[in-house]
Amino acid sequence: MSESGQPVLSVVDVVVSDTVSGYAHTRLMRESLKALQAQEGVPSMEVVVPYHEDTDGIDALRSEFPDMRFILVEGYGTASRPEGDREHHDALRARGMREARGRYIALLEDHGRPAKQWAASLIKAHEGDLAGVGGAIENGVDKALNWAVYFCDFSRYQNPVPGGISDYASDANTAYKREALESVQDIWGEAFQEVIVNQNLARQGKHVGLVGDAVVYQHREGLSLGEALKERYSWGRSYAITRSQMMSTPKRLIFAALSPAIPVAMMVRLAKTAWQRKRNFGKFVTCLPVLTLLLIWWSVGEAVGYMVAGSPNAKPSSHYSG
Repeated sequence: MSESGQPVLSVVDVVVSDTVSGYAHTRLMRESLKALQAQEGVPSMEVVVPYHEDTDGIDALRSEFPDMRFILVEGYGTASRPEGDREHHDALRARGMREARGRYIALLEDHGRPAKQWAASLIKAHEGDLAGVGGAIENGVDKALNWAVYFCDFSRYQNPVPGGISDYASDANTAYKREALESVQDIWGEAFQEVIVNQNLARQGKHVGLVGDAVVYQHREGLSLGEALKERYSWGRSYAITRSQMMSTPKRLIFAALSPAIPVAMMVRLAKTAWQRKRNFGKFVTCLPVLTLLLIWWSVGEAVGYMVAGSPNAKPSSHYSG
């Protein structure tokens, strides 16, 4: 700890393994926490793990990592949520961030394993004027399905990421200055959505940026094709419902009709990014069959989302693929 008792860095690590199930598991979280224990060059750091009541394995983790803080989050979308829902993850993040005590507050997800210099790199990057700093995200499991999921989720964060001020940063690997977050806490106090938070920071003249040396590796071990397809459908549906909040009904229906073109448009964008980064294009080519399936299921979910957006049960999300 620092002399004031305040850690330099707080890391809020969220269990997100329940997108296709009513229960969350902590199998991925264990390795993520071990990677945080192994961080080098950090003056002081605390780890906060917010979780909901339907999470298996928390007691074992609490015994294995007694210096870390495990916080039960109740209410605001964490209870009685349907399978395929991910909006409660935003509520978990918000609660963890409210509990965080550090000068900087970083966000991770349970599948993320940070490199040993990750935390030190984020802190160093905050020596400038940036309100938030996002890092690179790499795939850590060399299988076609994992590469396909990785390109869907984090294509734009593969190294070399474009350094400097950015229009985007992922809530799976970003750290913010505490004072910057406090200036917009009314936006994220109940549910943290990075797109909305970053936009409101920018309106104040505060910006986020990207750095390539703060690397997190995505490890989605044990993921099946069926689970991955269900995820794409759910997230595509949720994304469309969010966009529909800013659309008229005729425009929403037009977007639904155009949804069959989404896989082509997304594939072109993902291929362009993979080619420009000059590192993983071969992996991109080898996972194309699986990637195509994932994009098709995203588009189906997005089409359904536009169609049902007017119903009272439609729930918004900030998740965006690629």
